[in-house]
Amino acid sequence: MRSEIIEAIKKHAEGHIAKHKANVEVLLQKTAGIAEHPDTLETIEKELGIIAEYDDQLEILNKYFS
Repeated sequence: MRSEIIEAIKKHAEGHIAKHKANVEVLLQKTAGIAEHPDTLETIEKELGIIAEYDDQLEILNKYFS
């Protein structure tokens, strides 16, 4: 059961990383077409912060629980 829980947490984090990475890619490629994000750089910084949080979770899981 332990390994299934760890794997589920990893997949959850990886899914969120993929989602927020895609958001950054959209912002980098289509900055003029996104009206609800007037401050593109601030929005990208927020997305990167979220990616960093989930990446930290993966790093901790791999370092301490694998």
